[in-house]
Amino acid sequence: MTKIILASSSPRRLELLKTAGFDLEVVKPDCEENVPDGLTPEETVRFLAELKGKTVLNSGNYEDLPVVAADTVVVLENQVIGKPKDRADAEKILSELSGKTHQVYTGVAIFFKGKKSVFSVRSDVTFKNLSAREISSYCDTPEPYDKAGAYAAQGMSAFMVRRINGSFANVVGLPVCEVVEQFQELGILEK
Repeated sequence: MTKIILASSSPRRLELLKTAGFDLEVVKPDCEENVPDGLTPEETVRFLAELKGKTVLNSGNYEDLPVVAADTVVVLENQVIGKPKDRADAEKILSELSGKTHQVYTGVAIFFKGKKSVFSVRSDVTFKNLSAREISSYCDTPEPYDKAGAYAAQGMSAFMVRRINGSFANVVGLPVCEVVEQFQELGILEK
């Protein structure tokens, strides 16, 4: 199978693609993530994924190898929720998500032999009502601090997630089903 260049430093994206059986080389994109004003969350993740992918594509000799880049955001009531700054911020974010449904958008950009595909996937995630003790105990762990939305659905915070409507892998950081479909469309994989 063709080696895939993963333009991301996310260990979760690496693990998702490895689990799917891909041979990967990680190349961290070195770019400023400046987003134009007025973009929707979906447009933002597509813009950033394409920016990261182009940066890696232009940084080396990757023309004949598939380059995959992604960006994920958590959105509650049309507000993008980033990674928490500190414990107080993590507790605030989780309190806001408690008992509500929020969206996770991942933008993906795939470049291969002069062709590209840029798309986004949305999943709706519903949290149970969280007690102050549950939030505090979870924030005692290292898990919430490097994740958008201050949680990892595949980790210890699984107890918080009542329901996911859409791709679970998307919530983790990369919609693998849709990525594979695009690999097939671009001729990276056979159908």
